[in-house]
Amino acid sequence: MLFNLPAGDWAKGERGITCHPDRVEEFRAGVDKAIEYAKVLGNTQVNALAGIRPQGPDCATVRKTFVENLHYAADKLKAAGIRLVMEMINTRDIPGFYLNTTKQALEIQAEVGSDNLFLQYDIYHMQIMEGDLARTMEANLNLINHIQLADNPGRNEPGTGEINYRFLFEHLDRIGYQGWVGAEYKPLTTTEAGLGWLKTHNAI
Repeated sequence: MLFNLPAGDWAKGERGITCHPDRVEEFRAGVDKAIEYAKVLGNTQVNALAGIRPQGPDCATVRKTFVENLHYAADKLKAAGIRLVMEMINTRDIPGFYLNTTKQALEIQAEVGSDNLFLQYDIYHMQIMEGDLARTMEANLNLINHIQLADNPGRNEPGTGEINYRFLFEHLDRIGYQGWVGAEYKPLTTTEAGLGWLKTHNAI
C-alpha cells in the first residue's frame, strides 16, 4: 500500500506542495520523514501530491519546481527501496490542482527521467477529466503502480454511478495489472451496506 508525502496544511485548503517554489525545503524534509515512516510501517510506495498551482510564480517556474522535486524524491526514495507515484486529480473537486491528466503526467515523468517515478491512477478523477479508462490503463500499464476507485457522479462505491466497474475489474485482470486497487470513496449510505459491491462485482 502507500501513503502521501506531507501535503501542507490540509485544514487551510492545501493539497500538496510539490509544485510550490517557496516550499522546496519543506518538501525535501517531508521526503526524509516519509522514508522514516515507511520503514516503520513497511510501506514500499509513497505518493507526491502536486498541490494547487501557486499564484505568483510563472508557469515555467512552477513546472521546473515540480520536476526537480519529483527528481529529488524519486532518487532519495529509490535509495531507500521505496517507489514514488504521482496522482492526477480532477479540477472540479480541487480547483487549480496542478496535475490533471494522464498526458500531462506522462510528459512530467519523461522530463523527470527517473525509473522510480510512476503514476497513481484514480479511476474517479480520470473519468471526470478524460474518460477512455480501459485503453489508457492498458497503454500505460508499465507506469501505473497504484489504482484507486470511486464511482461518478457522487464519489460513492462502485455500482452507484456511470462507471462500468465489473468490466474494468475484468479488464485489469486481462491486461495483467499486479498492483493494489484502493477503495477511496464515500459510502452512499453506511460503510457496511456500501461493501456489497465487492460481491456483486466479483471483487472477492
